[in-house]
Amino acid sequence: MVEHAQHLSREKRQEHTVETMIQMASEHSPDEITTTAIAKRMGLSQGALFKHFPNKDAMLKAVMVWVADRLLNRIDRAVQGKEALPALEAALMTHIEFVLNNPGVPRILFGELQRSKMTPAKQMANTLMMRYAEKMKNIVEQGQQAGQLHADVDAASAATMFIGMVQGLVMQSMLTGSLKEMPSQAKLAFKIYQRGIEVAS
Repeated sequence: MVEHAQHLSREKRQEHTVETMIQMASEHSPDEITTTAIAKRMGLSQGALFKHFPNKDAMLKAVMVWVADRLLNRIDRAVQGKEALPALEAALMTHIEFVLNNPGVPRILFGELQRSKMTPAKQMANTLMMRYAEKMKNIVEQGQQAGQLHADVDAASAATMFIGMVQGLVMQSMLTGSLKEMPSQAKLAFKIYQRGIEVAS
């Protein structure tokens, strides 16, 4: 049984706040989520919430840290020991599964990346994207060194296209209001991506 929010430790309270915000973002626009609403959902006063986060921006930054840690760690485990193409496909499907389990995450991430000012949350979101791209770039380069992927493919561009494929799938699903088709759509999209970078056997 999950301990009541009023009796959680500081670290668990912060994590519970992040998870609550992500859950609420799956139901409402992140811009519409107030600290009052977050505190109410958690069964806390605003004062109790502000003991752990000074403002909403600090909460959003914590969300980005939470996402980066969990998503990238899951991808690392999924690609471990695999050759380039199976690793890239595993990364894609792991990301899709993460979104299915946390549908509020892309809403928050896209919202932060669209901000005109460089807030701490947007900076963390940018850092997440750069770390993600570097991981994909390294996988492509390893595939090239092993002779599995075309040597003339620009690894950085291939990583950018990979991320664009993920973002496109997520955005399309958000527009249609249905995430359930994402896994099958992701497999079809990956086949097209694969044809552009693999060395024909």
